[in-house]
Amino acid sequence: MTTVPLPTDETRWRCTLCGNLTRFDVTRSSKVVEYVHLDLAGEPTVEERQVVSETIESVRCRWCNAVDQIELVDRPGAES
Repeated sequence: MTTVPLPTDETRWRCTLCGNLTRFDVTRSSKVVEYVHLDLAGEPTVEERQVVSETIESVRCRWCNAVDQIELVDRPGAES
């Protein structure tokens, strides 16, 4: 399994097959700590959430369905 790099302030994702820059299905694994408040009826509400670790497992292009064919490219106006 290859992890996909996260975009930064200077980069964004691009599908290498069709050129899509805007629509992706992202599968990620997260380890989180949540503070859950239960009301008197027992309904839970997450009041705080801390992400301990997160890994993107795959990215699928919504336009052409290519899986893990994503590259990082510069954002427009980003200083290189």
